Amino acid sequence: MRIVMSLAATVVLCLCSGLAPVQAAEQSGRTTIERIQAPFNTVRDVLLWPFRGSDAKTADTLGQDSAGYDSAGLCQGYGPQTPRDIANTVGTNPRYWTGARAVTDMNLCNIHTHTNAEHKGPGFSIFAGPSTYGGWKCQGSDGLTEAELAIPVGFDTEAAHVKPGDTIEVHWVHSSCDVTPGAGLGSCLSDACMNPELRVEAQVFLVVNDPNALDFAEFAYDGNVVDGFHQAKSLPTGTGEPVVFLGSTTGPSYTQETCSPLQVTWSVRPQCAKLDINSLADWFTGGNVFEEAKSHGVRQIVTAPELLSPIN
Repeated sequence: MRIVMSLAATVVLCLCSGLAPVQAAEQSGRTTIERIQAPFNTVRDVLLWPFRGSDAKTADTLGQDSAGYDSAGLCQGYGPQTPRDIANTVGTNPRYWTGARAVTDMNLCNIHTHTNAEHKGPGFSIFAGPSTYGGWKCQGSDGLTEAELAIPVGFDTEAAHVKPGDTIEVHWVHSSCDVTPGAGLGSCLSDACMNPELRVEAQVFLVVNDPNALDFAEFAYDGNVVDGFHQAKSLPTGTGEPVVFLGSTTGPSYTQETCSPLQVTWSVRPQCAKLDINSLADWFTGGNVFEEAKSHGVRQIVTAPELLSPIN
């Protein structure tokens, strides 16, 4: 990410990478930037925080559908967190805000992927483990053909952190700021717009080697502008009515004990779709404007009702 700011103006956004707006003082009486700065010694520490990955505490405390969390160790004073089980509508977090406007009235600012799914849903409920690249896998992952699992010639699966048979969750990040799409989530804000509305459209894919599967190019940006707004060429359809809820930014550095302060409106489709890995490889290696060349790690799902918004 190529962002140059003073620490006072630095924002720390992490849907997987990036920056976030400085918000007003919260219930604890400390400003968001003070709370964000606390674990860090330098600006570099702040900027690299999203890339640190999950630690042993995450693995030990946030296993599969962990219901035995220690409420005394939960984040205090934060709004609802993400990711979650989208089939579970229960949430008791008191923080509420009006959801972000429709994506057609916002600018696409970033596209990135996670291996595996960060959210759990009806179509992706196979636990993949508590590691940085754990999360959830699509139903049907174990029934793929040998051809579907074949690795494309010349594609470096280790560098890309994804291979045929893997599940990925794709995030199309939208901002109310007058910005153009670019590398990192810092592209979602500007000097003139440091506190944007944020909305993420999310789709979980089962990655296969099959030219008849969905083509990632259909969902890319490629300079597409509609009615003055930067937009993906299309968003996935046919995978169920998106589940819309209030949450936060994500990424493997956050847990139920280390929460994100950002407010994000989420729209997560409940079913998987097969995606051709060759098209994803082309996007990774073809010089996309987001400079995305690999899939990112996951934040384990949040299970504490105190950290979840209700889903209506």
